[in-house]
Amino acid sequence: MWSSKTAVVVFAVSCFGQESGVDLRGGLKINLPKDSPLAVASLDLGPSKGTARGGAVMLDLHASLRLKNLSGKRVKGVTLLVLAQDVSAGGKGSVAAPALDVAPGEDFPVRVDLRMVRPVSSGTEPLVQVLLDGVLFDDLSFFGENRLNSRRQLTVWELEARRDRKHFQQLLEAKGPEYLGKEMAAAIARQDVRPRVDVQVVRRGAMPRSANAPATNYEMDREVQFSFLRMPGAPVDLMAGAARIAGDEAKAPHFEIRNKDARAIRHLEIGLALKDSNGQEFLAATVPYDETLAGKGTAALNDSATLRVKNTGGSRLVLESMAGFVNNVEFADGAYWIPSRADLTDGRLSKLVPPSPEEQRLVQLYRRKGLQALVDELKK
Repeated sequence: MWSSKTAVVVFAVSCFGQESGVDLRGGLKINLPKDSPLAVASLDLGPSKGTARGGAVMLDLHASLRLKNLSGKRVKGVTLLVLAQDVSAGGKGSVAAPALDVAPGEDFPVRVDLRMVRPVSSGTEPLVQVLLDGVLFDDLSFFGENRLNSRRQLTVWELEARRDRKHFQQLLEAKGPEYLGKEMAAAIARQDVRPRVDVQVVRRGAMPRSANAPATNYEMDREVQFSFLRMPGAPVDLMAGAARIAGDEAKAPHFEIRNKDARAIRHLEIGLALKDSNGQEFLAATVPYDETLAGKGTAALNDSATLRVKNTGGSRLVLESMAGFVNNVEFADGAYWIPSRADLTDGRLSKLVPPSPEEQRLVQLYRRKGLQALVDELKK
């Protein structure tokens, strides 16, 4: 629970209704717990703005926040919970900063780029609150409320970061800078050709559309079986699976899964890849399984969500087929499994699995400053 005695920084945000012209007083409030390992060093709201429209305030946040590490450990990742309201859609968001390496006493930037909505209020409460959901340290210890399950996600990102950094360090040591440059060029090419799609996850309310109702006035649902991309080291087998497809929607994916390990599993995620009628294949979402799966046990994973996809820019997609793969696993004893670099050399997987935040950071360093800067970074 958050302490009532918190470190608070309030900055005014002026909001003018485009129609009403009403000035809504409010602000952005950073609410850190009393024993927080981080402190606010500075905040620049930049072009952030709010606009009153009818009975709501539309918030367009583009803020630059700097946080300072007050702990005695190195900070490896941070997740912030951003609240405009805690009930309706559009009132809650999050910001994650993975692939960090912040020493004690240092500060670091976090961007807050979100669009949110909240009801108009005549009170004095802030328009937006920023809360600390979690901090991951270099020994994989964690601080925070973990309302967003950020401990698990930050830990997975950190394990991926260590895997990928070690991979590029080993390439540099074994084959030299020239070969490392070729690998960076290949990584850039993979990122540049990755399909640009927008995915909306829809969870049905009290009146879901009938399973037999058409997605449009001419497209009917059809059951499509998953193909599976195997990773030799994965502790989970995907034995069967299917979902319904109608036009640009994939609905209600379900799987039969088997734990190959003797240890119980407390969480796993299955990557869901979709292919459209033009042969474009892309990772659309991950499907979580949050129940305990006994060692050597089997289970059914069912998800009621619907995925709606379109090309970035708005052009429509027509879905044809689906594939699944094990994305990550958390065991009941606190250990994790993530794909190895060898697993990701598979042709289809290398195109589907997005690069880790650490690989993205190293690629951007190479793009901006060149090969020597990357070599210097990997030798640290």
